[in-house]
Amino acid sequence: MKDIKSIFKPYLQPREVYKGGKNIPSGTTKIHKLSSNENPLGTSPKAIAALKKAADQLHFYPDQTDVRLREALVADFNAELTADQFLCGNSGSEILDMLLRAFVKEGDEVIYSNPCFLPYSVFSRWYGATPVDVPLTAPDYELDVAGILNAIGPKTKIVFLTSPNNPTGTYIPKAVLDAFFEKVPKNVLVVFDEVYRHFADAEDYVAALPYVQKGYPVVAVNSFSKTYGLAGQRIGYCYTTGVIAQYLRQIQKPFLLPLTSLEAGIGALADTDFVARTVRTVHSGRSFLEKAFARLDITYWPTQGNFFIIDPPLPELEFTDALMEHGVMVRPVSQFGAPGKVRISIGTEAANTALVRALEKMLHHGATP
Repeated sequence: MKDIKSIFKPYLQPREVYKGGKNIPSGTTKIHKLSSNENPLGTSPKAIAALKKAADQLHFYPDQTDVRLREALVADFNAELTADQFLCGNSGSEILDMLLRAFVKEGDEVIYSNPCFLPYSVFSRWYGATPVDVPLTAPDYELDVAGILNAIGPKTKIVFLTSPNNPTGTYIPKAVLDAFFEKVPKNVLVVFDEVYRHFADAEDYVAALPYVQKGYPVVAVNSFSKTYGLAGQRIGYCYTTGVIAQYLRQIQKPFLLPLTSLEAGIGALADTDFVARTVRTVHSGRSFLEKAFARLDITYWPTQGNFFIIDPPLPELEFTDALMEHGVMVRPVSQFGAPGKVRISIGTEAANTALVRALEKMLHHGATP
């Protein structure tokens, strides 16, 4: 006799799921959390003020739509896009889920490039799609454009690109993107994850904006978690062409964003001083850690994000456990397709110094504190 499992979707059988970075254990001594790429300065003060003001209105339903936040985004983008080209959601991850829900069905294929953000493949399987991995090329983690173009077939619906890329910190140069968009079929959606774009300062770095303006089938995914310090509030957005945005808006739920998220997002976008301080802190920390890694002979990859990927001097779990004993939390990234590597977020001056001191002790005395 059949039971309830007989109607379970075959592609939703138990398998590895995405696991976020660990939180600091309660009751522990001072821990420098450099494991989740969070804002080292905390949260935008203007966002906090907006949150506190909204607390008196929690018994009311929020806005039915995200239009006020979209209008604030238009101003943030210097009116280079219209409000109708933005869509907001509960985190960048939720935006990814919305895109897959809208474009992918059972039997379709999506292309991604490991090492990368695990939800690209995990979320795709939720809808019965087949993730196709075209890995970044060794040893520099560069995009394999020819490999991606060769992998595109009649079942391909989405190609995921990320710049700067998590966990490698690498980016896709403008010339590479120009050539890619010229060749990618117009009936394939390019999902361009640019949540770390504020930290990129390479001369040939480019976000998705010019490609959206030229009408390519691209959706740029962004988050308020990194630059604005609102990881706990879960706010994300994307921008795209008018045609794609109109299509996506059909599956947006009413009252989707909590009132606190709407107000915090609008407040954060107005806090340009906080954004500038955050970027300066990351760039300064990036330079400090590059010099320290070189001095300590630790293999690292140049980064355009607010984090580094390194080849640790010990096995990854032994290394992360040893650093934790020294009061520094970092993250192994085998789950992201980078076996043996460890990702280290750029923190405050104090956190970065604590990391370097811990590394010096480990390398000089061994793994025990």
